[in-house]
Amino acid sequence: MVQWISGKVVENYRWSESVFSLRVIAEPFHFKAGQFVRLGLTDGTEQLLRAYSLASAPGDTVLDFIIAKVNAGELSPRLAKLQPGDAVNITQPASGFFTLDEVPDGDNLWMLATGTGIGPFISMLRTDKPWQRFQRINLVHGVRHAADLVYQQQIQQWQQQHPGQLGYQPVITRETIPGSLQRRIPQLIADGQLETALDCHLSDCSQVMLCGNPDMIAESRTVLASRGLAKNTRRKPGNVTAENYW
Repeated sequence: MVQWISGKVVENYRWSESVFSLRVIAEPFHFKAGQFVRLGLTDGTEQLLRAYSLASAPGDTVLDFIIAKVNAGELSPRLAKLQPGDAVNITQPASGFFTLDEVPDGDNLWMLATGTGIGPFISMLRTDKPWQRFQRINLVHGVRHAADLVYQQQIQQWQQQHPGQLGYQPVITRETIPGSLQRRIPQLIADGQLETALDCHLSDCSQVMLCGNPDMIAESRTVLASRGLAKNTRRKPGNVTAENYW
């Protein structure tokens, strides 16, 4: 049964004009890294709510949500205006199967995200599980503009803490920035640029997690399937696990 708890905003951190992290404290509840809850605000007698993945680790005191402001949206522009001390409602229990518990073992783990779809991966990387299970982790983040590349300092810290274990590749489609790739993620998989940039080979010993734009996910699945990497399900374990982010 879905229940509501009340949270209090402690920080509304602006990454760019369109992306922000809403950080909230609330009574503790259980969730797995990669799961989502719904955030809600009351508008008169109506409850405006939308699902957002947690970017914080289970057990963290502060809940972290990375959110894209959609100007025509009903909820995200209101969430973008929240200030420390403001209230926001949170559903529990958390939901979703986009977790590492659902991912088979492999030599390397590819986390491919677009936009705020990086949130579940940040939550996972804040736990011990991926570091213990995979020899190599490749985090790929696709955005339109460099300003939307989030958690840069945290990612660099992980690379220092786990030398040689975490590869990170930004993909920026509308700007040319040194160190980034510019084509869409499915194209970068198809032509081998992603593997070359990260110096890691995609094979049947790889596990791939896709989160973000549904078109990116559908196209990436097709390309990966042509490489022999099959969809992962509970009934038939494979290599590719995905979650559409809108």
